[in-house]
Amino acid sequence: MDLSQLKDFTQTCLNFETSVPTCSLSEECCVGIDEAGRGPVLGPMVYGISYCPISKIPDVEALGAADSKQLKEEDRNDILERIHGNSDYIGYCVRVLSPNYLSTSMLGRQNYNLNAISHDTAISLLSRIIEMGVKVKDVYVDTVGPADKYQAKLSALFPDLNITVASKADDKYPICGAASICAKVCRDRCMSEWEFPETGFDISDSGSGYPSDPTTKRWLQANVDKVFGFPQFVRFSWSTAEVIMHKNCVRVSWDDGDEDEENTPKINAFFKKVKPRAEIPRHRFYHEQGLTSLTEI
Repeated sequence: MDLSQLKDFTQTCLNFETSVPTCSLSEECCVGIDEAGRGPVLGPMVYGISYCPISKIPDVEALGAADSKQLKEEDRNDILERIHGNSDYIGYCVRVLSPNYLSTSMLGRQNYNLNAISHDTAISLLSRIIEMGVKVKDVYVDTVGPADKYQAKLSALFPDLNITVASKADDKYPICGAASICAKVCRDRCMSEWEFPETGFDISDSGSGYPSDPTTKRWLQANVDKVFGFPQFVRFSWSTAEVIMHKNCVRVSWDDGDEDEENTPKINAFFKKVKPRAEIPRHRFYHEQGLTSLTEI
C-alpha cells in the first residue's frame, strides 16, 4: 500500500486500489465494506472495500480476516500481507477522507452529517469496483445508523445485487473482515506517516485520537493556536475540539446587524433609471411591399 501521496494530502480524499484479479471479472463475487477511524477527533477516516469470487470465501477466512479491532497491530499487518500475497483472487480499494474534508463537509451550509458522508463513500466504492469490471453479486456492509434503512437505500441504488447490512458485519462475514483490516492498516499508516503542512507539530504524544482519551485532550490543548485554531490533522468540527477553541482562542465578532435598515439604501438605488426607448417606425418599403415580421415557423 503506497501512501506516498499523503505528502500532498490535506484537503480532500485519496483512493488506493489493487489490480482486479482476473477471476473476479468472470466469476460471481462477494463484497465487504467497512471503515476505520469514524469516531476519533484526530486523523482521517478510511473506508475499505474488498472482494473475491464467492467460491473463494473459505480461502479468505483461512487468511485470518476478522474484525480488525479484535486484532493486534502486527496481526493486522500480517493479514494484509497475506491478502497481497493472494492477489490472484482477492482485491480491495480504500478511500482516505482527510480530517479537513470531514469537518468542512459537516459545517457547510447544507446539513451533511457523518452518516451521510459514510453512506456516500460506501456507495462510491461499490460503484468504483463495478466500473472496474468486478462481477458483483453479494454485498455485506457494516452498518452506519439503522441497518434496515441503510440496506433499503443501497438496494434501491443497486437493485440487481444481494445486499446485507448488519451490525458487526466485519465479525460475521470474512470478506467484510478483510475490508476492515485494509481500512484499519491504512489509517494506522496515515497516522504514523502524517506530514503536517504546518510547522512545529508532533503527533508522538497524541494518544489514541479518541475524544475520551486524556492524552489526546492534552495534545489538543497544547497544540491550539489562539488565532488559527488547530492544524489540519484535527477534525475541528468535533465537539471536543470546539470546546477547546472556545476556551483558548480569540473570539471574533462580525458587525452585520447594527445599522438602521430603514436608512440603508437599497441596491437598485445605485443604478440609473433609463426611460424606455420609443419604437422606431419601420421604413415605408416594408409597408409598400406588405412585409411583416415572422413570429412562427
